[in-house]
Amino acid sequence: MHQRKKLTPGDVGLPATERRRTPGLRREEVAALAGVGLTWYTWFEQGREVKVSEKFLLSVAYALKLDDAECSHLFLLAHRRPPPPEAHQWVSVTPGIQQLLDDLPRPAYVQNLRWDVVAWNAAADALFELGARSREDRNLLRMMFTAPEMRRRLCAWQDDAPRLLAQFRYDVAVAPEDPAMLALIEEMNVLSPSFRREWSTPGNAVAQRGIGSILNTARQQQDFHHETLVVDEHRHLKMVVYFESSFGTRLR
Repeated sequence: MHQRKKLTPGDVGLPATERRRTPGLRREEVAALAGVGLTWYTWFEQGREVKVSEKFLLSVAYALKLDDAECSHLFLLAHRRPPPPEAHQWVSVTPGIQQLLDDLPRPAYVQNLRWDVVAWNAAADALFELGARSREDRNLLRMMFTAPEMRRRLCAWQDDAPRLLAQFRYDVAVAPEDPAMLALIEEMNVLSPSFRREWSTPGNAVAQRGIGSILNTARQQQDFHHETLVVDEHRHLKMVVYFESSFGTRLR
C-alpha cells in the first residue's frame, strides 16, 4: 500500500532501531498498530476477496494516518460506499474551491451526499441565510421540509419538493446502508409529515438538485435552473450553481 511506504516508524511513534532495506512501515507493524490480524491485513492489502468490517477499515485508516479523502477512498474500494460519519471530521473544501465559489456572481454551494451544505458563497448566503443556520440545519432537506421561515419563501414548494426527493433517492442509492443517510431519513420522517408522505409515495417527478423558485429578502420571486459540478468524487462533494431563469415582480 502506497501510504504504508510513505510512513516512517517515527511517524507513528515506533522506535527506529535498525536500518531498513525498503522504506516505510512493515505490514506486521501496521497490523499491530491497527489491532488486526497480520494474515487478514496482508490479504486485504493484496486485494484478495475478503470481507472486512467498518471497524477494521477505520483501524487501518487511523494506523496509516489517512486524511478524509484517503479514508473515503479506502472505504469505497472495500465497500463501495463512504465511511461512517465518525471516520473523519466535518467535511470541508479546499481553499481553491472556496475561492471558486467566492468568484462566482451567482448563488452556489457545495453539498455532500446527504445534502449538508459544507461551503457557499455570498450570493447563496444572501438567498438562503446559510451563515445564520447551525451546522446541522444547513441541510437542504431540513431547510426544505422543517424550516418554517424557508417554507414560507418557497413559492413553488409543491413542484420543488418531489423533484428534490427524486434526486435524493439517486444519492441514497449510492450508499443505501450508510448510517448517516439512514439517520437523516429517519429524522426527516419524524420531523416532517410532508417528507414522510412524499418519501413513502415516490412519483414520476423529474430529478432536481436545487430549489427552483424562492422569494428573496425583497419579497421578489426568483426562478432558477441549476448546474452541478463534481468537486470531490471520493467524498461525494458536488457544487450546485444557480442560474436565474426569470425575475418576478414584488409580492405584496
